[in-house]
Amino acid sequence: MSAHPVEAGSGDADTARQESSAGRASGLAAAVPAAQHALLRTALEHLPHGVCVFDADDRLVLANRRYIELWQLPPGLALPGTALAAILSAAPGCERSCGDAALADAVPRREWLRDDGQRIGMDLTRLPAGGRMALVEDLTGQRQVQAQVAHLSRHDELTGLPKRAALYEEFERLLARGTGAEDLALICLDLGRFKTVIDQFGHAAADQLLCEAAERLRGCTRRTDLIVRLGGDEFAVLQSGAEQPASAKALAQRMIAVLSRPFELAGGRAHLGASAGIAVAPFQGRDAETLLRQAGLALCQAKADARGGSRFFEPGMDAGAQARLSLEADLRQAVAERSLQLHYQPKIHLADGVVAGVEALLRWHHPKRGWVSPLDFIPVAEETGLILAIGRQVLAKACADARNWPSAVHVAVNVSPLQFRHGSLLRDVLAALKASGLEANRLEIEITETVMMEDAPRAVELLAQLRRHGVRVAMDDFGTGFSSLGLLRSFAFDRIKIDRSFVRDVDTHADARSIVRAIAGLGHSLGMAVTAEGVETAAQLDAVRREGCDEVQGFLFSPARPAGEIPGLLETVVAAGLGRLAAD
Repeated sequence: MSAHPVEAGSGDADTARQESSAGRASGLAAAVPAAQHALLRTALEHLPHGVCVFDADDRLVLANRRYIELWQLPPGLALPGTALAAILSAAPGCERSCGDAALADAVPRREWLRDDGQRIGMDLTRLPAGGRMALVEDLTGQRQVQAQVAHLSRHDELTGLPKRAALYEEFERLLARGTGAEDLALICLDLGRFKTVIDQFGHAAADQLLCEAAERLRGCTRRTDLIVRLGGDEFAVLQSGAEQPASAKALAQRMIAVLSRPFELAGGRAHLGASAGIAVAPFQGRDAETLLRQAGLALCQAKADARGGSRFFEPGMDAGAQARLSLEADLRQAVAERSLQLHYQPKIHLADGVVAGVEALLRWHHPKRGWVSPLDFIPVAEETGLILAIGRQVLAKACADARNWPSAVHVAVNVSPLQFRHGSLLRDVLAALKASGLEANRLEIEITETVMMEDAPRAVELLAQLRRHGVRVAMDDFGTGFSSLGLLRSFAFDRIKIDRSFVRDVDTHADARSIVRAIAGLGHSLGMAVTAEGVETAAQLDAVRREGCDEVQGFLFSPARPAGEIPGLLETVVAAGLGRLAAD
């Protein structure tokens, strides 16, 4: 242990000093009445801290039992007159807070680490008459808590992986150590369908999955690779000392492969997959913040391309991200101002050419961009959650518009998977019907197979609730998913709509005609009406009619029109439709 800078005496002089210190202790005791002295001594012995007093020569005057216990002193070193230097030399451990003995005397707060791991703190106070008083305490628990807080500030509590701040620190450390930026690559990873796991299995199972994912990442990386949890289901890996970009590409593929294996959870088996975005220094940046942003942009592109792939950052992605942010900001304003519009496309009953209903289609006329395609802004709305507010506005507007049309005309509204997952769809539908006064059987909700595939039991229950309130339900874009037949068995839809990709080739390709015929026959056998979407030519109209479709929808009859044009459009379309059907 580093000693206090006080020279200890020896021989007769040392003995004389001990006797002198003992005398001063006796003098102090004699100066205090016996009863008060006993009370003071009792109080000192019951303090949770160690207390001791040293004279001007740093000799012990008095000490309580706790002081002796904390320093683990033999009885002989607790006697009045013992030198502080002797006590420090005998105490096991080493001083931690002040390694410079020349400065130790000026430091009122000192700390020791004992050999058994305990940390002892001592506060020194100069006394007016000379000498010092020391207050000693066990800091072990306090330091452990501080260490835990420091650890949690830099590490994820669930997975134990470092957080984002550790990524920045490691990047700077590598550069300071002399590792060239050319040796560094950053890989961002995102699990697929993670929200589905939460919806289907619950948060506890999702936490279990994240811990398992972290272990799998540890298993396919090197000790020198830093794995970080960025938040949610996003991870990042900082790779150093490897040949780039080949090493980063290989690592990304290994991580995607291990994360694509099924996860065995408490509630069942989950298949997720993953996507990765890669940024390599110095090509995409020379600091961690830039690399992380570029790798994130590459990840977004990888997810847009196809789940389960990886992409390197390219300069065009940055421009695309800026354009997307601008589009998102404008879309938020449009939603807030309720400036999105609904146009309606008629659906024609083939038996008599009567307009059976209309489909509400969302349109956005931007003050500067002009008409913005739904293919551009709907994905942004779904990614940002704006689709929830948009969905409520669409339901309210469609029901209010349909209330002004003939009672035989129903209105169909598309809903997104996010509206189903959020859990407010039933409430939004009933609110729109109540506010508009529209009969429930004139509203038809169109869903895609994606909704059913993510959580079929929950979706079926919600659809059944809608049906009990009188609302119709249609399966949109039928035939493009992976479990279409199973979905038809799980719920009795009022209508199935054949995807336009089959209708487009129905008059020229035998396989397309066979698919349309099979879907129509299947729908009829299950008591469901069948609508063909995207009919644009007379030849397509003739083909879908011959193959058994009940209704058609498409540009051949009319594009989508504003609500104000629908009353007049109903008469025009009926006349035109009857004419075409009669001509055929």
